[in-house]
Amino acid sequence: MPYANEMVDRQVGRNAELFAEAIADIDTPRERYPYLRILVSLVDQAHPEWRQAPNKDEQIVSLVDELSKGTLDTEEVTEVVQVREQELKQGML
Repeated sequence: MPYANEMVDRQVGRNAELFAEAIADIDTPRERYPYLRILVSLVDQAHPEWRQAPNKDEQIVSLVDELSKGTLDTEEVTEVVQVREQELKQGML
């Protein structure tokens, strides 16, 4: 299936981009939360080089914003990234 635009990030892939756009169509933050967790995890796995970066959170939020074409609330995504990072630091994931 041909697409009119190029992928935002080849490491994450087209499916993650389409997933990000679909998440934006979900009505409430509570309903979006689990899907945002999955998307953030996909981005984190696609970019292991960011794991030690001091601005990793900002990089992930920026990429998710690009993937969704600006349709996701960056504050909401930032919150998801921060919660996930806290869990990683505590060894919960």
